[in-house]
Amino acid sequence: MTGLPADLVPLVHGTTSATSSTGPQTIPQLGLGTYKVTDADAERVVLTALELGYRHIDTAQMYRNEAGVGRGLAASGLPRDHLFITSKLDNPNHRRDDALRSIDTTLQALGLDFLDLFLVHWPLARSAGIDLVDTWRTMITILCSGRVRAIGVSNYTADQLHRIVAATGVVPAVNQVELHPWLAQESLRSVHEELGIVTQSWSPLGRGKVLQDPVIIQTAHVLGISPAQVVIRWHLQRGFVVIPKSVHHDRIKTNGDVFGFTLSQEQMAAINALDRGQRTGSHPDQVQV
Repeated sequence: MTGLPADLVPLVHGTTSATSSTGPQTIPQLGLGTYKVTDADAERVVLTALELGYRHIDTAQMYRNEAGVGRGLAASGLPRDHLFITSKLDNPNHRRDDALRSIDTTLQALGLDFLDLFLVHWPLARSAGIDLVDTWRTMITILCSGRVRAIGVSNYTADQLHRIVAATGVVPAVNQVELHPWLAQESLRSVHEELGIVTQSWSPLGRGKVLQDPVIIQTAHVLGISPAQVVIRWHLQRGFVVIPKSVHHDRIKTNGDVFGFTLSQEQMAAINALDRGQRTGSHPDQVQV
């Protein structure tokens, strides 16, 4: 397969170069998330997604499945320049030496020479006394080393974004945050637009809870598609990068089949109105371990 339709979002900041011989650096707008996918299952899941046309895979040191993801990438036989691979810095690895070692461990596990995107997973480290500006400076060092092509953050608040940018002058390419119709993050996304940060959605289906919303169900019925397809299409039309996760072949396939239809302005407005500030995951102020 040649991949899903090439809906690509430019990465302007936090990159080794805004342009290259192949044009501006971009991230595929739709990818596969691998949160809570076991290492044993990751090879099959990733290979399935790649065979179905996905080219963007999101993993993390915290997920403990990078080796399995790497096996799936290798089994696909796809050229490296056809793939976009993201991983994330785990909380125990925020100290400079630990972070520098961890990126090498990540690359070894994935079987890659570089990452397309490396994120700070959470703004809080497990160990006390680690400042998020120091962590971001280490990420800049990793970027300059050539081991990653772009750096960003995950779960950062507006104040935290402003703080690291003011201290270093380097804007994250991406902020990956919980985002779905019940938690639209309007205020934070305004900051992203101001700074030129790409908004990426984790838990884009609200851990399945949003799929039970009557507005989503009715929209799916009218269009003859699944509730998950409605929500994923909402993310795409809002301009977000979205990484739905599944371990099931049919769901992975259905989640990727979202480029042959559009939601009307009325349908988008109805879904936008569902925002209630309701999280299904952890708040950024909580330390993740």
